[in-house]
Amino acid sequence: MITSVFSKSKPINFIIVAVYVSILFVLTNYSAMLSNMQSGLAVLFKWFLTLFLVFLLDFIVSKNNLTQRNSYAIMTFGLLVGLLPEALKHTDLLLSNLFVIFALRRLISLHSKLHIKKKLFDAAFWIGIAALFYFWAILFFALILVALIYYAQNDIKNVIIPFTGMATALILLMAYNIVFYDVYFNPSDFERYASLDFTAYNSRESILKLTILFSLLVWALFYYFRMIPDKNKKLKPSYFLIAWASVIAVLIALIAPIKNGSEFLFLLAPFAIVMANYMEMISERWFKEVFVGLLIVVPIIGLML
Repeated sequence: MITSVFSKSKPINFIIVAVYVSILFVLTNYSAMLSNMQSGLAVLFKWFLTLFLVFLLDFIVSKNNLTQRNSYAIMTFGLLVGLLPEALKHTDLLLSNLFVIFALRRLISLHSKLHIKKKLFDAAFWIGIAALFYFWAILFFALILVALIYYAQNDIKNVIIPFTGMATALILLMAYNIVFYDVYFNPSDFERYASLDFTAYNSRESILKLTILFSLLVWALFYYFRMIPDKNKKLKPSYFLIAWASVIAVLIALIAPIKNGSEFLFLLAPFAIVMANYMEMISERWFKEVFVGLLIVVPIIGLML
């Protein structure tokens, strides 16, 4: 029933997802909203970022024909937010994820073969900016290297350009430090931590959520890779980029110094696209409903554990 509503791309579907995400957002940030005006404004900004992420995902998917004419991607994104509501609490992660999606958008659009150098520069620049808010977003630079293999391996200029984009982001950091701190770099700019301590997940709620999340991810990716050969030849690199983005997002979550669920934020957008493509190939409607039902029921069960 739910999947039939989102089987067509309609404006009402975006509104439904926006309302659902907004409700989750209020429930997650309720205490901060009422503490003081400054916190309330910060929460309002995070709410705007969250809705903009939904809009941006919908725009990228429809603009680049990454799915058929449906709203499965934003539906999955909204349900994943419900599974990992902690992701809505951290402004730095939301901003970093936004800039990563900006970069992913530029890389996906390389299939047009237009303005390749500009798009490579933009992608590297946005990833550099994303890394200023959350350092491990720098790992998404690997996506640019993958894109170079597909689109521009024969032009040495295209190899150099992404590094100039990263350098530009670094120059902006230096300018910021000079203006506000009168130094080129702050020691805090280079304090980067990683952790492989997973004891934070040692609860029944976390185990349940992560089991469902990774089970669905592995299952959907398996069929996603199987369907790529049948896709439009022009768009195949874009589908591979999305798959690699999912892998990098999982790696970031694994090494994240703080593990509270928010570290999976980078996974939501690429996973939503992967899941949308998988749902398109399922002919049995009841099977689609099972996947959606899992993403709805698991957060509720998690609250009871």
